[in-house]
Amino acid sequence: MHFIDSKAALLTTSYMLLLQASRRAIAPAAAFSTCAPPLHNYLSRSTSSSSPVAAAVAAPTASIKNSKKTSSLFVSTQPTATSSTNQTSSSSASSTSSFSTMATTSDDASSANEQQQQQQYPIAMSEAERYLFDLNGYIIIRDVLTPDQIAAAHAAIDAHLTDAIPRSDPTLRNAVEGSPMYGSGPPRLDLGGIFEWGSAESEVFKSILAHPRLVPLFHGLLGKGYRLDHIPFVLMNNKGGEGFQLHGGTVDCVSGDYNHNLAYTCHNGSIRSSLLGCNVMLVDHNPGDGGFCVVPGSHKSNFKMPEGMVDGIDHSEYIQQPATKAGDVVLFSEGTVHGAMGWQSDIQRRCALYRFAPATCGYGRSYFSPDGVGGATTTPSSSCTWPLKFYNDLNDAQLAVLEPPYANRLDRPNIREDGSVEITQRSDRKRQHDKEVFKTKYF
Repeated sequence: MHFIDSKAALLTTSYMLLLQASRRAIAPAAAFSTCAPPLHNYLSRSTSSSSPVAAAVAAPTASIKNSKKTSSLFVSTQPTATSSTNQTSSSSASSTSSFSTMATTSDDASSANEQQQQQQYPIAMSEAERYLFDLNGYIIIRDVLTPDQIAAAHAAIDAHLTDAIPRSDPTLRNAVEGSPMYGSGPPRLDLGGIFEWGSAESEVFKSILAHPRLVPLFHGLLGKGYRLDHIPFVLMNNKGGEGFQLHGGTVDCVSGDYNHNLAYTCHNGSIRSSLLGCNVMLVDHNPGDGGFCVVPGSHKSNFKMPEGMVDGIDHSEYIQQPATKAGDVVLFSEGTVHGAMGWQSDIQRRCALYRFAPATCGYGRSYFSPDGVGGATTTPSSSCTWPLKFYNDLNDAQLAVLEPPYANRLDRPNIREDGSVEITQRSDRKRQHDKEVFKTKYF
């Protein structure tokens, strides 16, 4: 009897230690619902996600060295861990709530930093990731940012909160009043300039450009020579804040027209998205909290949506809000119908939104900046660059992602598997011939 009691006590103790060692719980993607969210165990976080779109990695890996200014893909994990509070001009109670879900001890943060510095990252998109993205049109990559990086992002946002612009004008509202996407009325807050705040505050946001965990997926979904297409910014919602009615689609979900600018294709095992959304989650999005939502598989739909579905009023059982944690990244084809539900959490919603495109595709035109200058790998004209501060403190891999749209064979910098950069070129003789014929370097 004593032996059984001791064994049971030992098992209980081991189980509790495992729970405490796990930082977060992975919740499966939740069906769209206006019901109260279920209770969750925040102590446990499985190493293999139960979410249908959180892929297990089974790809070759490569060690990434700790280097910031070389052409390595390593992303610094050394930003100062600053406690961040949820301060906005809103009078709601949530505006003074701290980000308690991200609190870590200094020992925990140091351990996380050491683990990331020693981590081996995949060098190719895994078969599981390819399958799940092709199946659903989106995928969740867990724990891309460390706790220190998340804290640094919040500290930077807090320092620039007064620059956030509310979408309060009726012409800027993104949802129909009374719909689940509308929330209870407060407008969304948009905060730009995240690449222009200086080296310390912008570092974590710029790290996404060529993050070693994401580069294999960018290559797998966009191809070599992928590029930043839109200026990234931070989305914020206080409790009750407005979401965004469903939009997008390879076949537009409202008009039913084919939209090649957003199209998703897969031929002979090669996936391409004309435009790829990248949502970097900075707070937990638990089931029922609202925020990013998606219609899985809609990137392959051939018809427009039934009436009422874009507003979440009809057929809501087919709309899902993926459950994510701070530090997770959601990659989604803009050809997948997506939107955002009204925000229900007391914690202010914060996520950084990027959009990337293949080498030859260009949807946005913000790289046509009159005040920009060329990066380290190129010397384009001043009429074909991003704003000047974008180029500060970037390594070669990150600079390569800021190139304007043109084909790889025309001297485009490509990120290698080890994080270094190579220039893809035609032969010297062909380049000389073009210069003789066209009197310019490129045709």
